[in-house]
Formats: sequence, structure tokens, C-alpha cells
Amino acid sequence: MKNYVNIAIVGLGQIGIYLYNELKLKKKAIEKKTGKRIQIVAISAKNRNKKRKFKIDKKLFFSNPNLIFKSKKIDILFESIGHSDGISKKIVETALKKKIHVITPNKALISKHGDYLAKLAEKNKVNLEFEASVAGGIPILRTIKEGLATNTIKKVYGILNGTTNYILTEMENSNESFDKVLKKAQQHGYAEPINPKLDLNGFDAFAKVRILSALAFNNRISNQKCLMEGIENIDLKDIKIAKQLNLRIKLLGISEIINNRLFETVHPCLVGQDTYIGNVSGVMNAVITEGKPVGESILQGEGAGPGPTSSSLLSDLLSILRGNIKYPFGVASNKRKVAKVFNNDDYSNSLYLRFEVNDKQGVLSTITNRLAKFKISVKRIIQTPDKKRNTATIIIITHKTSEKNARNCLSIFKKSKNILKFPTLIRLYN
Repeated sequence: MKNYVNIAIVGLGQIGIYLYNELKLKKKAIEKKTGKRIQIVAISAKNRNKKRKFKIDKKLFFSNPNLIFKSKKIDILFESIGHSDGISKKIVETALKKKIHVITPNKALISKHGDYLAKLAEKNKVNLEFEASVAGGIPILRTIKEGLATNTIKKVYGILNGTTNYILTEMENSNESFDKVLKKAQQHGYAEPINPKLDLNGFDAFAKVRILSALAFNNRISNQKCLMEGIENIDLKDIKIAKQLNLRIKLLGISEIINNRLFETVHPCLVGQDTYIGNVSGVMNAVITEGKPVGESILQGEGAGPGPTSSSLLSDLLSILRGNIKYPFGVASNKRKVAKVFNNDDYSNSLYLRFEVNDKQGVLSTITNRLAKFKISVKRIIQTPDKKRNTATIIIITHKTSEKNARNCLSIFKKSKNILKFPTLIRLYN
């Protein structure tokens, strides 16, 4: 690669504009570490005149990013639009075909089209780098690809979404409702101001799980329907009860090999207050790998915000500038296998079940009898009456049961006149 390296940035949202400023500020540091001089020769976004955190050079601006390829000689392209398809896919695809290195934080794009784009990058002998797509500033992908390259990894799990972790932490600390804390997260820039759905419903974390699975297990990216739940139904009451039980609620992403089959999931979990994962708070992410011979490895850091994301983007940039042409997923595309998939119905956990009921004789026995019918055994019961309303909250902690048993059992509670709402279910982790 020549000494002068031409860079284009497509997408000037929170991440793109922060990256633009970082590249300008750190030119000398990058040259010192790599011997290469970078120059931004093109930028693109929907709106040239939008008010942004950092001032842009409008002479470099392209309203249509496709025109960049015709007008400029590009060596490295940053894509930070964030769509899984459409213009994001088109720009990355075009760049790779033109033998331009691509760096992106776009987990939606990589989790959906990563296999195809990786193959394209390999064919054209350029890099497709996406460290920033998982866990913000934590170098987890490079750790798996390089630091743990000779280990056999059986499991990767952790807190992969800073927005949801902030919300759950703040609900516990402030004693405020989900809706109030969500507004705080939006004000701080941790959650999308208009539509934070993809963070809250677990999709963001699940896209990251699929990328981690592909890297950790040398698989193609799975497209099987998997268990995915978010935190939208977590009530402040559940946070308080968990605290009384010396537990905390965390949204965990889990990927593991069970009986030589791939299992992937994202859902809220109850974890011990005295565990490592139970003490990862605020916008922090944490990723834990279990492998041989290294055993357990833990990486923790900020997972939300443009600063940590830009840190990973610049790490990818330096890797390219040093002349490292690497397989995007650590091994050649033709060496990555299609994983056999674990049956989600066989996934088993102890369960936390919260029932809101009319405080009448026989209601508790009705619940326990129905659980027993589906071979779900009770470990602990906590009943809290509300005498003013003549209602009660019943908490049941079960022994381990399968996902299929739990689903079939709970479905029959929809029909009960004395159960005031569909039961809340949260799985206990380990």
C-alpha cells in the first residue's frame, strides 16, 4: 500500500461524524504507528446541511455515495449507515468488487450478509473489517480471530447491548419505571431518540450473537429461527423482587455448542448479585468465552456510544494500514461449515414466574397443579397479598424444565379468570 491512503466515509450519523473528527485529529498518531498518511477524500450522508456535532468539509461531500467511486480513488471505505440491506449493502458490495478495503460497525449487515461479503473480500484480496459491530470498544472479534485462534471455543456469552444494560441498572438504582428510564437513556444518547425498538426487543444483541457464533465456531452465519426476547416486559416489580432474592436481571446473549449442535439465544436472565456478570452495570458490555486450553476469558468495556465504536473502527484501520490481509471470519469461507442446530424446545432452565391474581382460596393450588401437570416442579413460592385491591402477587421459582414444557404450561393460564394477566417468565442463568 502506498504512503498516502485515501479514505471515504459513508454515513455521518452519531458514529460517522465522530469517526470523521477522530481521523482528522489522529492523523499524526496513525502515521507514527503505521508509516501511512491518511487523507479523507469523500464523505456522504442524506443531508449536506444537517447540523452536526463536528464541522464537515462540504467540498468533500457527496449526496449520492455511488458517485464517490466514479470521482475519487479510494483505498479504504467506512460504511456507517447501519441498514442490513439497501444502500448499506450496495456500497459495501461495490467497494469490495473495486478492491477497496471496507470497515463497518454495521452488525445488521454483517449478521445477514456477512458470508457473501466475506467471500467477495477474499476473492478481491481486500479486508472486510467489522470489529465495531460487536460490543463497542471491546476487541472481542480480534481476540477470537487472533488471540484465541488455536483454542477450541465451546461457548461465548455476555452482555452485548449497552442500552438495555443501562436501563436495567438504572431501574434498580433509581427505583423508576421502565418508561422513565428509557427516556433518560434517550436523553443521554444511549438509546435511539425516535425508535429504540431494535435495542429493546433483543434484535441488536442477537445480530451480535450470530457474528460471534460464526467466528468462535468457524461456522457459516446461522439463519435458523431462534429464541429471542427483549426487556420490554420487565417491570420495576421484577427488579425489586430479584433484589430481595439476591439476584439481578440482565439481558444475555448466549452462543454455545451443545451435543455438537449450535444453540443461540438472547433473553433476560436472573443472575446472582455476587457473580461477575451480575456486577457489569450501566452501559458496560462484557463478553465471556469458554475454550480449551485457555479456559475462561473475559473482556469488558463500554458497548454504547460513538467513542468506543470509533476506537474499534480505528483499530481496524490500523490493522489494514499495516498490510494485514486477513480472512474476515478468521478462516477461509470454503472452510467454514454449516452448523447443525440445537432444538430450542430442549433448552432447559429454572424459571422465575410472576402471577398477578385475585386473592381467593384455591388460586395457588390451581397454579401449582397446572405446573405439576407439565412436570414442572416448584422450588420456592413467595406470596404477597394486596389487601386494598384484594389481589396478590405470587412468585414461583421452579426447578429446571424444558422450553417446550414451560411454553405449553403457560399457554393454559390465558384462560383463567382469577389470573389477572399473562404470567411473567424470566429464566435463571445457571
